[in-house]
Amino acid sequence: MGGHRGPAPWRVRVRGPATLERLSAADASNVVLDAPDQVNAFLLAGLLAPGGWVPPGGVPDLDQLRAVVAERIGDHPSGPTGPPSQDGATDPPSTSTQPGSTGSTGPLRRFSQRVVRRRRQLVWEPCEPDLRWHVRAVAPVDGSVGMAQLCAALMTQQVDPDRPLWELLVVPGAATDAPGLVLRVHHAVADGAVGVQMLGALLDPGRPVHAAQAPPVHAAQAPPVHASQAPPVPAVPTRRRIRLRPDVWLTGLRRVTAVLRATVPATVLLGPIGPHRGVAFAEVDLAPLARAARGAGATVNDALLAAVCVATEHALAVAGQPVPPVLPASVPVVLPDHRGSGNAVGVMLVDLPTGEQDPGRRLAAVAARTSAAKADARAQGTFELTRTRWGARLFARLARRQHFVALS
Repeated sequence: MGGHRGPAPWRVRVRGPATLERLSAADASNVVLDAPDQVNAFLLAGLLAPGGWVPPGGVPDLDQLRAVVAERIGDHPSGPTGPPSQDGATDPPSTSTQPGSTGSTGPLRRFSQRVVRRRRQLVWEPCEPDLRWHVRAVAPVDGSVGMAQLCAALMTQQVDPDRPLWELLVVPGAATDAPGLVLRVHHAVADGAVGVQMLGALLDPGRPVHAAQAPPVHAAQAPPVHASQAPPVPAVPTRRRIRLRPDVWLTGLRRVTAVLRATVPATVLLGPIGPHRGVAFAEVDLAPLARAARGAGATVNDALLAAVCVATEHALAVAGQPVPPVLPASVPVVLPDHRGSGNAVGVMLVDLPTGEQDPGRRLAAVAARTSAAKADARAQGTFELTRTRWGARLFARLARRQHFVALS
């Protein structure tokens, strides 16, 4: 990597704007939530098939990968688009395009920006990414188990705040015939659903991405599985929706107070969150799973929640712990409009029923509860405690203990 003379062929050149773009409330709250003992980043991991910069049975060509990444990032200008305010910063764009599109509202522009504080505001500042750092190979791992251990370790390591908040890691040894790939992104840059589309924009620019659709939670799931039965939510700012719908105030109050009170008996699932994380990979054929879920009036996500519920119930019973009648869970819900923010995720609080032995009835019961909760979450918008700096600080303190939900 040190043999280049002059500018590297994969260098990203960044032009600094006259004004800086202020982080949205949702994005800024994710900066507040990040701490050495509570890393706020997500991972997208997978295996690479031969082709392009991955030769069959060979070592990936990192310089070729960096050239591809530099080209994709270069298609997304890093400057703000809105008029500056009195403090010299602009607000996030009020309209958004698809994450993989060109233009200044595509979130790949964050790959050449970093977060800095100006006066009392967090803003996006242009920053040329050093692709020797952001795109690199890690030490070889021992198969899928080693890949999982690496991902678990990465979940406890903060992203360098002095650089753009992302890394693309090539993982030799993840499989016998293919290396692994891990995209690690700070949550201030994007939510997980957008992260899937960002990875596609980086490595598969020919894949169409439609801005009018809410991005799927899991890229491998078929669109019909995620089709919502609720009517579409108008693209209206959250504060206006709250003023127009007094019932939203009551729902929001219930959601916030849920953070402050115990909802299930004490079990090993509750208490301080430790410093370690665990990751395990599972391979599932989604086609029959999706058909079975649709037959029960459910989604693949409902099936996942039902499986997690029965597994947790079994684990508690084996450990001699009390099994509550329901397992409260917080589940992310994709919102219909990012409105210039990297994060557009609501939270639905769902009581997963225990004690049901029949898989079909269990799945139907979960689907009935998530259907109503999903509509409420989309009407509420982002979680109430992430809308202000003080709320985010309170949430950061509360999030260090698992004490109001059993699963998340």
